[in-house]
Amino acid sequence: MLVMLCLVTIVASTVACSATRVSRIDTGTVVDLSGRWNDTDSRLVAEGMVKEALERPWLGNYMQSHDTQPVVVVGRVTNRSHEHINVQTFINDLERELTNSQRVVFIAGRGEREEIRAERREQAVHALESTQKRPGKEIGADFMLQGTINTILDEADGTKVVFYQVDLELVNIENNVKAWFGQKKLKKVVERKRVIF
Repeated sequence: MLVMLCLVTIVASTVACSATRVSRIDTGTVVDLSGRWNDTDSRLVAEGMVKEALERPWLGNYMQSHDTQPVVVVGRVTNRSHEHINVQTFINDLERELTNSQRVVFIAGRGEREEIRAERREQAVHALESTQKRPGKEIGADFMLQGTINTILDEADGTKVVFYQVDLELVNIENNVKAWFGQKKLKKVVERKRVIF
């Protein structure tokens, strides 16, 4: 009987310890559980890099020589890190910052353009002629923003240091000249405490 009581107590305490608790928190709150790339890193890097890009001379030079804002599209950002990183979230952060800056004209990327073109084809068949949007009116981009995310991992005795390097390049589509090159570095120390039973 005593053995059965001990087993019930152990099972009950195990179940109690593994109960899930969910809390709603502000999305701006920094939560770093694993030390991996997360939403805060994505947002802060995108904000910082777009701000830096828009403060560099290429923008003023372009506007002075063309008398208009440059048209920018975000191209591929490649994850070359050791982690699985949702690059699309980072691209979305870049697009949001570029669009909301109102310093450049920002156009839809390749995948979005295909969906919009399909909608125009649908309108050509099904919409009233007075409301149809005509093909051939798209604005071509002057610059494409491309980049990579890389990591270096160093680990020993339950402690690891993760170094992130994000490189972005703004390339003139007409002549392949790199108008701006930006780099953002992050370093995280992750310590795992050993639990001894």
